[in-house]
Amino acid sequence: MKPVIEIHEIKKTYHVGEIDVHALRGIQLTVEEGEFIAIMGASGSGKSTLMNLIGCLDEPTSGQYLLDGIDVSALSKNEYADIRNQKIGFVFQGFNLLPRTSALENVELPLFYDRTRRIENPQRAAGEALNQVGLADRMDHIPSQLSGGQQQRVAIARALVNQPSILLADEPTGNLDSRTSVEVMSVFQALNQLGMTILIVTHEDDISRYGRRIIRMRDGYIIGDVPVKNRLNADSVLASMKEEEPCCS
Repeated sequence: MKPVIEIHEIKKTYHVGEIDVHALRGIQLTVEEGEFIAIMGASGSGKSTLMNLIGCLDEPTSGQYLLDGIDVSALSKNEYADIRNQKIGFVFQGFNLLPRTSALENVELPLFYDRTRRIENPQRAAGEALNQVGLADRMDHIPSQLSGGQQQRVAIARALVNQPSILLADEPTGNLDSRTSVEVMSVFQALNQLGMTILIVTHEDDISRYGRRIIRMRDGYIIGDVPVKNRLNADSVLASMKEEEPCCS
């Protein structure tokens, strides 16, 4: 496997008035193609800052970040935006869907910002992405007509529509109940099985066990990096949940 993310001594310092806040204090990290990583840590540990840097939403104060072998610090602003749009898909806790817009149109949205026009038929690409997450029959529904899990799957489809090589998810199950959370993790596991590299930020130990590797952070440092033991299979968990449901009389 080749490295798709290489981070060398990355530091990030925010200046808040006269105070320097050291969010990251020299991070060293390599992510290989096809990995599924959960990043964990308390509030203020640096996990969201690290995710933003990996996603090219922010720039480090110092250090080097290679994305698919490209040193992103050497890119112009337009090149920076292009590499973000082409290689990375984002899934957020709050879904961030346009409320009066259909699922299909929500998924199409990132393609309007792709200056390279790699995707020739945005509507078809959006439909294929929705089909990939099991929502082919919900394309014309607006968010208020969808459950929380369905809305998150629309958000995942939107992250997939640009055909990225890396999927980043920040607390993707934070607003969902237990069963719906497992359904979302089933989608992630299926995508990872197809070869997609996935990184999620989560504070939930059980959610982290759907991944293959857990990185723990504290005070801007990586303090743990271990493979997942007794990895959970989302489809098996869903099947057991169904068996435990009370039968209707």
